[in-house]
Amino acid sequence: MLNTKSDLLSHNQKAWNQQVEKGSHWTLPVSSEAIMEARQGRWGIHLTPTKKVPLEWFPPLKGTRVLCLASGGGQQAPVLAAAGANVVVVDLSDKQLEQDQFVAERDNLMIETVQGDMSDLSIFPDGSFELIVHPVSNMYVSDLQPIWHECYRVLKRGGILIAGFTNPLVYIFDSESEYEGKLEVKYSIPFSDLTSLSPELLKQYMDNGDPVIFGHSLEDQLQGQLQSGFVISGLYEDNYGGRRLLDQYISSFVATRAIKL
Repeated sequence: MLNTKSDLLSHNQKAWNQQVEKGSHWTLPVSSEAIMEARQGRWGIHLTPTKKVPLEWFPPLKGTRVLCLASGGGQQAPVLAAAGANVVVVDLSDKQLEQDQFVAERDNLMIETVQGDMSDLSIFPDGSFELIVHPVSNMYVSDLQPIWHECYRVLKRGGILIAGFTNPLVYIFDSESEYEGKLEVKYSIPFSDLTSLSPELLKQYMDNGDPVIFGHSLEDQLQGQLQSGFVISGLYEDNYGGRRLLDQYISSFVATRAIKL
């Protein structure tokens, strides 16, 4: 059982290393062709499954100091580096960071990789970055406020945080019933694998090497950013691209653009 934060971090790190070995979608590096396009000014990145982040959400990338937070996998960071940014990637999974290192070596890019917890950016001084790119990943931590606080701290004044997260409605439904074509409300929000699931189902997930997930409220996602000092200046929704029954009824993901004024 996971009795401490250290236990949780260790479990989720190993779980994401296994996701790399299994070839999960979010662990597959971008192609050399995508890097070539980015070098020529034609680029885009995903923080959610299907929609690209609007280009107008980004500052000019040439020479911009960018933190890709919990963003290993060789997807966002290499594209931003090829487009001219100075990129640092922080991720809990060493195997995910190896994907970024692979693309950097393959395509002659400069990318700094740091293994660490997305909630603790203490290795970076205040005002270290001008842009933070944070794809859907904060469901792997139990408390969001340290993430928003640290993002605000390490951004320069006028810096931008672009973050994706899961709509909490996803977590109220029983996943087994959804696979059978039914939407059955079973859980409440906030959701936690550790306390919402039965001991038997939790053990099954953990034995299978699945990462532990937390379903946070919209208040924690949105008001949490505002409480840390950000001003939210943009928002869009996304879904699973038709792969889940829930896509017929509501968008399952949200992305926000926030500014440190």
